[in-house]
Amino acid sequence: MSTTLFPVVQPEAVQTGTALPLCREVKWDYDRNGPVFRNGEPETVEGAEAVRVWAWLALHTTRFRHEIYSRAYGTELENLMGQPYTEALKQSEAQRYVREALEINPYISAVEDVGVDFDDGRLSISCTVRTIYGEVRL
Repeated sequence: MSTTLFPVVQPEAVQTGTALPLCREVKWDYDRNGPVFRNGEPETVEGAEAVRVWAWLALHTTRFRHEIYSRAYGTELENLMGQPYTEALKQSEAQRYVREALEINPYISAVEDVGVDFDDGRLSISCTVRTIYGEVRL
């Protein structure tokens, strides 16, 4: 019987290729900033539009502020307010915060063309989000 100081240990195989369930969210009225109801019940959307709703809400939620959300949900864009950073640094950090907020979603494969604009203390964000259902624009 041979004993070795470094035994060979095989890690458990990780199951890959498991399909995600169809993404569903409550339909969102972006102009009114609220859910859409019909006959007293919230309407739902599926697929790419559901991912778009999730992304929009994630970008409008401050990370770590609300205990109801996981610590990975939301953005840290508020950290840029009132800081004496250069415009280039604020742009770069805002783009990074947007990517970090969205790329945690398993339905999102990439966040591209992130545009941020600071105008009179207001931050505007635009980006292309590649989902497993196709592209959506925010």
